[in-house]
Amino acid sequence: MIDYKIYDTADKLPTSWDELTNHDVFLKTAFLKGLENAIPNNITPFYLGVFKDEKLVGIANIQRVEMYVDDVFRRTSRSTLKQLAKRLVSKIVKGNALVVGNLMHTGQHGLFYIDHEISQDDYLNTISKALKDLSKQIKTKYNKKVRIIAFKDYFEDDTIHKSSGFFKAYNLYKVQVQPNMMFSIPNSWKTPQDYVSAFNKKYRRRYKTARKKAADLDFKELTLEFIEENSKTIFDLYETVSDNARVNSFKLPENHFLSLKESLQDKFKVFGFFLNNQLVGFYSLIVNNDTLETYFLGYNKTLQYQYQMYLNMLFNMAFFGIENGFKRIVYARTAMEIKSSIGAKPYTMNIYLKHTNNFIANTVLKCIVKYMNPIQKWEERHPFDK
Repeated sequence: MIDYKIYDTADKLPTSWDELTNHDVFLKTAFLKGLENAIPNNITPFYLGVFKDEKLVGIANIQRVEMYVDDVFRRTSRSTLKQLAKRLVSKIVKGNALVVGNLMHTGQHGLFYIDHEISQDDYLNTISKALKDLSKQIKTKYNKKVRIIAFKDYFEDDTIHKSSGFFKAYNLYKVQVQPNMMFSIPNSWKTPQDYVSAFNKKYRRRYKTARKKAADLDFKELTLEFIEENSKTIFDLYETVSDNARVNSFKLPENHFLSLKESLQDKFKVFGFFLNNQLVGFYSLIVNNDTLETYFLGYNKTLQYQYQMYLNMLFNMAFFGIENGFKRIVYARTAMEIKSSIGAKPYTMNIYLKHTNNFIANTVLKCIVKYMNPIQKWEERHPFDK
């Protein structure tokens, strides 16, 4: 018999939860608890346990997201046409969404099941039942109707695409989104110098120029105590970058980095850029087994170009990955061109989604998703000698 249980806090999760999620730190209770304590105020986490004869055989990370136009569209525009477009989008997406996955990080960090215990279709059908249950709970508790259902971030070769019948039955449409930029580290690279030596002449010169511009900066890892004492400064640097995004569906709270550091400890790394002993930039990394996941960053906008801070952050991330024996680095889905210039490659990703109002065509919803997250035209760079 297949059954399920919905949990509203990671503290209530069964002890067998972590046994199923060793492959992904974003699904483990340490990360989930750290996130709960410092989650954006428009996101509410839920956790689904799928049981077969009382044995946990599958899990799902589900987030209730409250979306409002002022939160989603950060930068205002005086264009009348753009203002009309924003109002139209607002009418359709405004309200509550249920996202199967982690809205705050690129990648499939929402699903896992034991394939020899339960079939993928049975597992997905169980999730669908739970989503209906959750929608009723949200209506009862908050008097809010769930408008959008989304299954988030799947590579082209993900087995989930084999369940096309499930998605068709529930009117969930497949939509391509921005690619995930990933950097595979060759086994032969043991030091940062191996990486730099692999650059062709043009990009080796570019690397040297970036390093020269950052000569006055000091790079160092931030301790838990430093993060605690400087949370406001770190948040302000993050906010500078976050608020510059055209579309952003959440904002981190000030204690986010401190909470994750307390919860994940050595699996969460925060590195600072200092100018004259003042913190002017930072980036963060999450250790996910043999994968290094880049996380949120921030910098002083007025100093960014002068010191090429962003590009130097990307180089530092690559250095850390190589020095510590990671197989790959996930650079996520922003700034694709500059990330390709340091060696990352694009990998196509898809989501499945639907609007719960049958009068709103999903083709319209697909267009809105592309408006909010357009597939940008960009030129892939090839920095290495062949």
